[in-house]
Amino acid sequence: MTFNIHHGKGTDLKVDLKRISEVISWSKADVIGLNEVDKHFSKRSHFVDQVQFLAKELNYNHAFSPSLVKSDQHKNVVQQYGNGLLSRFPFITNKHHLFNFFPRIIEGRSLLEASIELNDKQVYFYVTHLSLNPTLHKKQSDYILRHVTRPAIILGDWNMKPHSTNYKRITEKYTDVWEEKGESLGFTYPSKRPRVRLDYIFVSKGINVVDAKVLDTLPTASDHLPLVTTLSI
Repeated sequence: MTFNIHHGKGTDLKVDLKRISEVISWSKADVIGLNEVDKHFSKRSHFVDQVQFLAKELNYNHAFSPSLVKSDQHKNVVQQYGNGLLSRFPFITNKHHLFNFFPRIIEGRSLLEASIELNDKQVYFYVTHLSLNPTLHKKQSDYILRHVTRPAIILGDWNMKPHSTNYKRITEKYTDVWEEKGESLGFTYPSKRPRVRLDYIFVSKGINVVDAKVLDTLPTASDHLPLVTTLSI
């Protein structure tokens, strides 16, 4: 699953991680990439470590990749915001890459990388949330194309439309699960009346796509709907 959780803030403007955990539980997904995750970030999310909260609630392993980092000297805490990964399976490795192309000018972005052993193979998972800025978007997607290790599953909010220039560059090397097995248009944003496809899962060759669906069970949980796929490795 890939899910932009909007730091747990729903369309009713309430921050409620319990709803996010309900959506994940209903999906029965084994691995979940999360975008817009707070870690002790601010009052808006009550300074909670959100990926840790969800992992504990659902009994998953977890990893986190900060895109923005600041310090509150009064509270003696590092405040972070970025991408998360939940997994029923233990991680073999996990690390993060910061897209630091124009520091302090525009919102930071990052790529979370983790590997998991599945069917006696080490499979690499990547979680990202790319910029709306076209120049930065191209630089970030170039970085991903250069650094991804196969077999790979790439999840996230790509802030791009299907069949755009950057989309075509990605799908030259990786399969879009929705194009392979999805039905209808696959819109994920905004959650109440979706009209745009922003959230994607790409897989490397040799990973077979069994199905793909947009989960609209609880659209008030976030401003995005999650995308879920079943893969055969």
